[in-house]
Amino acid sequence: MRTAWLILALAHLGCVLGLWPLPRSLETGTTPLRIAPNFDILVDLAHTPTDLRDAVSRTKSFVRNDKLGRLVPDRGASDQNAIQRAKSLGALHLSLSHGSPVRSIADEARLAIGARSEEYQLHVPADGSPATLVANSTLGLLRGLTTFEQLWYEQSGQIYTMETPVTIVDSPAYPFRGFMLDTSRNFFPVTDIKRTLDAMSMVKMSQIHWHAVDSQSFPLEVPGFTELAQKGAYSSSMVYSPNDVHDIVAYAGARGIDVMIEIDTPGHTAIIAAAHPEHIACAQSSPWTTFANEPPAGQLRLASPATTNFTADLLSAVARMFPSSLFSTGGDELNTECYAQDPDTQADLKAGGRTLEQALDVFTRTTHAAIRAEGKTPAVWEEMVLEHNVTLGNDTVVMVWISSANAAAVAQKNFRIVHGPSDYFYLDCGAGEWIGDDIANSWCDPFKTWQKSYTFDPLANISASHAHLVLGGEQLLWTEQSGPENLDSIVWPRAASSAEVFWSGPGGNLTTALPRLHDLAFRMRQRGIKAIQLQPMWCALRPDQCNIDS
Repeated sequence: MRTAWLILALAHLGCVLGLWPLPRSLETGTTPLRIAPNFDILVDLAHTPTDLRDAVSRTKSFVRNDKLGRLVPDRGASDQNAIQRAKSLGALHLSLSHGSPVRSIADEARLAIGARSEEYQLHVPADGSPATLVANSTLGLLRGLTTFEQLWYEQSGQIYTMETPVTIVDSPAYPFRGFMLDTSRNFFPVTDIKRTLDAMSMVKMSQIHWHAVDSQSFPLEVPGFTELAQKGAYSSSMVYSPNDVHDIVAYAGARGIDVMIEIDTPGHTAIIAAAHPEHIACAQSSPWTTFANEPPAGQLRLASPATTNFTADLLSAVARMFPSSLFSTGGDELNTECYAQDPDTQADLKAGGRTLEQALDVFTRTTHAAIRAEGKTPAVWEEMVLEHNVTLGNDTVVMVWISSANAAAVAQKNFRIVHGPSDYFYLDCGAGEWIGDDIANSWCDPFKTWQKSYTFDPLANISASHAHLVLGGEQLLWTEQSGPENLDSIVWPRAASSAEVFWSGPGGNLTTALPRLHDLAFRMRQRGIKAIQLQPMWCALRPDQCNIDS
């Protein structure tokens, strides 16, 4: 939980209202400070990793080129006299604490969840002497650089802050702070994914959950299984090649973000029938409402030894494409009627002397053993724990999505939890039903506002003895009604709300958060991320005059 003094202190903050997520410990003064024309960032390491050098270059560019005026009615024009008299900051010195290993940012970001070091200490003096940033890892230095960038504003060519000295001691409340992107229902070019990673890094997110394939398309080119993308992608131009994957993974890692791939099984796999009809039950059966949660119908024949081995080999091949220690095998929305009406599945169950649940257990144990052999820890959707009787390793990560109320039941089974509940974190909700002849609202309406997600409590109804099981959470974009055209606007700045919950801890104040979120959104737009407006600009410049009791 946040300390009371920090919440109260926000009432006295000006420029520092732009910090998002809010540091765990923050002290500021009232002295203006300028960035010197020859300002530089110096790294006190014998051998600086390439991605840290690149991060330093980006920070210097952002400080110079964000050119964000303060969000006050005169946009900071009245600061001019104070700026002219201010001392100038000539340097920021970066260093690692004594004895810390020197690894690349990407290597640090891909350490096992819970083993990553992201804490940092930042001090910006008021007298123009060098600022200092100290961390235990290059990843921590990256997080501190991100904070440093948000301190500065521009007025008449001067880059400045009004509130030095600044002293920050910061670390995340939870290690998993994520965003999920579905690239199956609609395709997103690599450039859009990279821009999303840029925005995620701005708010210190640590994990992108890539829901790469689903029943609608298979855009991922997998070595040894290239026929799946050849026959399952929407077009040859809508495919992620192994080079694309390497590019995305490297880009994410350099920005402190780990890439968890998801290949959902055994459901949500209808598109595999385009290349391997022998492995799919009830492919495109009608009416789809009988056989699937959305069209097209089709699921892996989980009782078939051939299909189980095919899936294990496929997941192994995908696992070798991604360096993350996490790999999601999905497991949601299994439709039993599909199997009941599939003669091949019924024959396989009879031949093996198994029930469907027993066959699912064999399928899960086999596929999980395959990815574990590649050094991966499985992640699954909540149904695998709450609705099915399957054997899962104690280290399996369970993603809670149906309802926030279900997290407690997962915790009681002693599984690690990632929160992604539809009642708080589904970004696609609120656009109405997408099924063509249905005029109703969608199942997860209404729209999930930033205020709603910001009030989420990761430990609600979870006992103190189970609190350690909560790894963090993510906001999710299922893309039935989204594409490159609205990616930025539907995600940002709303998704930043959970980034603060899982970095700073719950209990934030909506009134004091709003001006900072405005600041973040304005800064995002300065960087080419098309974050939507949260209010009329009049309100953004007068944050205390548009509340219900103003």
